Amino acid sequence: MSELANGVCEPCRSGAPQVTEDEMRELMAMVPDWSIETRDGVMQLEKVYSFRNFREALAFTNKVGEIAEAQGHHPGLLTEWGKVTVTWWTHKINGLHKNDFIMAAKTDIAANNQ
Repeated sequence: MSELANGVCEPCRSGAPQVTEDEMRELMAMVPDWSIETRDGVMQLEKVYSFRNFREALAFTNKVGEIAEAQGHHPGLLTEWGKVTVTWWTHKINGLHKNDFIMAAKTDIAANNQ
């Protein structure tokens, strides 16, 4: 995961290729606790993080927000009492790009340092 977490998001344009099935298998092995969800035909990476209370969940949400701003790549975030659901996908290509896996790994690092 550290190799992936050390990656930097590359600017992604409309029409950029989504990850292939082979790439997806390789990248998923680096972020094994994430799942792939398909919503409205769009594949997305998703993980739910648990916390002791709302304050910790909100602090984590803000930490993920800072990472997203620094990389210029933004997730869906659902913050609730005791949990945060983080969803990564690349809006411009309506699917998954390597950037999403990089950000998933960075999100895991942030959670481990919480």
